[in-house]
Amino acid sequence: MKAAATVCVAEYTNGILDPKRPMLGPVKDGGYIVANTAPGCWGPMITPALRGGHEVTKPVFVEGAEVGDAIVVRIKSVEITSKAAASGVDFAHPDRYEGDPFVASKCESCGQRWPESEIQGVGPDAIRCQNCGSPVSTFNFAHGYTMVFDDGKRVGITVPAAKAEAIAADGHNFMHIPANSIQHPSVTLAPADLTGVAARLRPFLGQLGTMPGVKCPDSHNAGDFGSFLIDAPHPYALTPEQLLLRTDGHMDINWVRPGSIVICPVKAVGGGIYVGDAHAMQGGGEIAGHTVDVAATVILQVSVIKGLGNEGPILLPLLEDLPILARPLTVAEQRVVAREVDKWGVKEPEQSLPLSFVGTGENLNLAIDNALERAAGLLEMDVNEVKNRSTITGSIEIGRAPGVVTATFLVPVDILARLGLLEIVQEQYGC
Repeated sequence: MKAAATVCVAEYTNGILDPKRPMLGPVKDGGYIVANTAPGCWGPMITPALRGGHEVTKPVFVEGAEVGDAIVVRIKSVEITSKAAASGVDFAHPDRYEGDPFVASKCESCGQRWPESEIQGVGPDAIRCQNCGSPVSTFNFAHGYTMVFDDGKRVGITVPAAKAEAIAADGHNFMHIPANSIQHPSVTLAPADLTGVAARLRPFLGQLGTMPGVKCPDSHNAGDFGSFLIDAPHPYALTPEQLLLRTDGHMDINWVRPGSIVICPVKAVGGGIYVGDAHAMQGGGEIAGHTVDVAATVILQVSVIKGLGNEGPILLPLLEDLPILARPLTVAEQRVVAREVDKWGVKEPEQSLPLSFVGTGENLNLAIDNALERAAGLLEMDVNEVKNRSTITGSIEIGRAPGVVTATFLVPVDILARLGLLEIVQEQYGC
């Protein structure tokens, strides 16, 4: 099939990423993907027929992408289409799943696995099993809220119970659930434990990545959630070796927003770019476990780097999002450096630019190790050198607890040139 300059996507997975399934596209190397994304987390979490905790777009085949390559994804825009959403701290009903509440739902009354469900009314028991009529949502709110957005999508404010219930009664409209999505609107549960809390919107993508090299629930395509799959008692169990084939598309890093660049590893032929789980805003760490999940219209531009061989995502955040020590030196700072170089007999000051390596693991310590090892392997540096550079010219930042981090630091330009990354980094930071 001839590759298209633009591929429009309005189809979704059932929560499972599978490299053996056909992809959409292909899209040209240098082409665009326009996607209408469904909300992540809470909608799928209360829809037990979904098997992955999210409902991401069907992956798109990118022309020329082969295993061992990388796909550069430039995020052109993320436009929130929802008018309201609900979120909060979760708890899972222990009798409504087998081993993993995100992956293996069941009805505690009739025992049906991944039961079809329907909405009856509003509130915590509104999601009912179509087979027996019992409450069937695997999750509910330990402490939750319903938030509405202004027309300009600049701010959100949490509403009282009566308004939350009114929104719940028209949930598909308020959340702008896409036509092909099967999830129930998160607002159906009408949580209202916070009222009158205002927050600015800063939309970003919780899910953006490439097809893993092994069949995997979408929300578990990362080292922290993925660890739940090891020897799990359901059909999506993985071995530790299979988990290494993940591509960490589920990052929940709030730097992944319009203007940033994500360099994704290719572990299946065609790459398989998918997107979803857009968030209205999120503080670092996503410490409540969830943030405000919204529907969105997303535009991405994709291009292939041959043979880069990165094991996980590499980020080029906006300049303002970079840790202060990882920002390129200003002209004034470079003048000071030049004077000190002469004074102390340094042959030549290093020229360097920032890269941010994503690491994931069962906990934050393992995620940090993963990020440092990925950086060291790609850059052909000793891990101890990466540790020093991250300490004096960068930072370790928490994307998501329990185990997604970024290791960001200044990388010598000769190494960037050798890897074929120099022009991309210079483009991003105007250097």
